[in-house]
Amino acid sequence: MRKPLLFLLALPFPALSQIDSIVQPPDATQQVIEDFLQNTDSEGAFDFNTIFENLEYYLERPLNLNEAGQDELEAFGLLSDIQVLDLLNYRQLAGDLISIYELQAIPSFDLLTIRRILPYVAVRGGLDDYQLPLGQMLREGRNELYLRWSRFLETQKGYRPLAEGETGSRYEGSPGQLYVRYKHSFSNRLSYGFTAEKDRGEAFFRGSNRRGFDFYSAHFFLKDYNRTIKAIAIGDFAVSFGQGLILYSGFGAGKSSFVMNIKRTAQALRPYSSVNEVNFQRGAAATLAFGSHLELTALASYRKRDAAILEPDTADVEQDIRQISSLDLDGLHRTPAEIAGENTVGQATFGARLRWKGRRGHIALNALHERIDAQLRPRPQPYNLFFFDGNRLSNASLDYSIIYQNFNFFGETAVSGNGAMATLNGLLMGLSREVDLAVLVRHFPRDYQALNPNPFAETSGARNESGVYMGLEVRAHANWKLSAYFDAWQHPWLRFNVDAPSRGYEYRARLTYFLKRNLEAYVEIRDEVKEQNIDKMEGKNNFTLPNRLFQTRLHLSKRVNKSLELRSRIDFGFSDNEINDIQRGFVLYQDVLFKPIGFPLSFTTRIALIDTDGFQARFYSFENALLYAFSIPAYYNRGTRFYINLRYRGIRNLTIEARFAQTYWRNQNAFGSGTEEINGPARSETGVQLRYVF
Repeated sequence: MRKPLLFLLALPFPALSQIDSIVQPPDATQQVIEDFLQNTDSEGAFDFNTIFENLEYYLERPLNLNEAGQDELEAFGLLSDIQVLDLLNYRQLAGDLISIYELQAIPSFDLLTIRRILPYVAVRGGLDDYQLPLGQMLREGRNELYLRWSRFLETQKGYRPLAEGETGSRYEGSPGQLYVRYKHSFSNRLSYGFTAEKDRGEAFFRGSNRRGFDFYSAHFFLKDYNRTIKAIAIGDFAVSFGQGLILYSGFGAGKSSFVMNIKRTAQALRPYSSVNEVNFQRGAAATLAFGSHLELTALASYRKRDAAILEPDTADVEQDIRQISSLDLDGLHRTPAEIAGENTVGQATFGARLRWKGRRGHIALNALHERIDAQLRPRPQPYNLFFFDGNRLSNASLDYSIIYQNFNFFGETAVSGNGAMATLNGLLMGLSREVDLAVLVRHFPRDYQALNPNPFAETSGARNESGVYMGLEVRAHANWKLSAYFDAWQHPWLRFNVDAPSRGYEYRARLTYFLKRNLEAYVEIRDEVKEQNIDKMEGKNNFTLPNRLFQTRLHLSKRVNKSLELRSRIDFGFSDNEINDIQRGFVLYQDVLFKPIGFPLSFTTRIALIDTDGFQARFYSFENALLYAFSIPAYYNRGTRFYINLRYRGIRNLTIEARFAQTYWRNQNAFGSGTEEINGPARSETGVQLRYVF
């Protein structure tokens, strides 16, 4: 009998016609970005700004869950690795899904997951398994044009002229940030376009940027052209090999509330159109298939990089090549010092991946060679004693993913040119219909060297770290889910701002309650203890001591009707160590999301109350913003945060968006420091964006 009871479990899912055709990241993905910045101690704009645009394609042409393979399901981005495993196992045992409601019968597919993916998936129709002439794909398809402007309203120090007798640098350009992007796409098989951006403070058609924008990017990408040509990339593109030990371009999430998402699953080649000015390749690449099991990916790239140039050593008569102390990563060119290092060195990258893929997994050999036309000489400091020093670096690795019943074994082992070997290995287990478990073990020696690694880790760089991660998800009831992880690590050598070998641990637990599509509530605790340099508040000495960061959260999301959603959250926590006073704080906010059906104007808004003792007791929160312009500020000090976004869609093919946001501090009369400083208790930001589809 063919699963007749499944239809008795049918939920009142929303119809696809009620889904906005302009998509912001789903709630789950927003939380992953929050966690990413929390773990990296960053704040502000999230510059991998187009990583979720494939969801727009799936709104119009839903992913066929009956025919999508493991690679496509993993690249989809809304399913955990264990959910992909469970779906593949279910299809093998029970055959094709006959209704979307049948997803409820798959282990690990809770109601939250089904609600999240429903607008983007289907169980009928086929994938694009036919060949079309390239000329037709170039002529037909969808064109999108984005124009965006934003700025802070208050004057920052970098834009004020130097006072008499004052020294320092000032920004060369205006305070406005400009963004232009054009993209042509045909299905998900062809994409070409360009991106141009000017950051705040950078010159525009004058000074160091007489050709207009500070950053230009262009790409051409062809996917699944025929059985042999699986992908071709020309111009700017992203490359990801294995678990990120030698090369991983783009966004790689780390520890998050989605405890099973620990495996790197990005496609080897992807088009690149984000505004991050560092994490991409420029040149050409291709993936070719030889039969149904073997694939070869090859790439060649050359691009200019920002760098900190070292002055020549007059005593070194053998020095015949320029020397740099570091490759800069921020992509900002506002002050004379930043402009001096712009595009000063070239970096050539050559790589290949040979991958054997079977029905239940893959194994791949990866090789990479990097060449810089300058000698990279890190400034002599104890913490960087084992950093790469030279102008040529080679890496090789072996990565694998094997599915056996309800187990997914995966990992990568890599070696750098100096012989150091790094390894990362994990296991995803579906222990029962209600319980999933993830385990990941990593070991990165202090002398392992790679220029662009991005594996799952506590710190960046894939070096000087060993650790063990365990994640657990329990779905004991249809409306309840418990997610938890524990991670412990150690750094056998010094790190930047950590003057001794160190260690740490972190645990996190979230209990979620959800009711159909109308209500979601969760309570969460997070506790992290790690050794780091701690400055004594009274005095100039610092000490390497354990610092504890404890946070707890209560979040409630209620869909009042088809047009109105309310979200409320309260965060509370503290930061404490042995030599300084404890810093406590809380943040309380209320969101209103109003998207009326049949009316062209919609809005989202937030009011947040902030009361913390300082930056150490900060909280990160994702903010809805202009499309593909994410904002994740750190909330701290005492004051308020407010924003409102307006979206108008009353003109055919045209969307107009506007945003205003302001932070007000009542315990401080200045924002920022250095050239970013604002005199006054408020910092206000405004922006507008036009999106034209034709």
